Amino acid sequence: MKNLKLKSARAAMDLSQDDLAKAAGVSRQTISAIEKGDYNPTINLCISICKILGKTLDDLFWE
Repeated sequence: MKNLKLKSARAAMDLSQDDLAKAAGVSRQTISAIEKGDYNPTINLCISICKILGKTLDDLFWE
């Protein structure tokens, strides 16, 4: 399932996939795969992304 919430939150902060990836310590391809729903990130990566974007796990990863 695509993660449009992550993509939207990233775009709202005017961050590219590469910007978010560098901040989270992963590759741009990892961020792309998460947004496309092709990769299920670890809880630690989810938390890191949430901190960077100022969102909660509920906001970005759970319904």
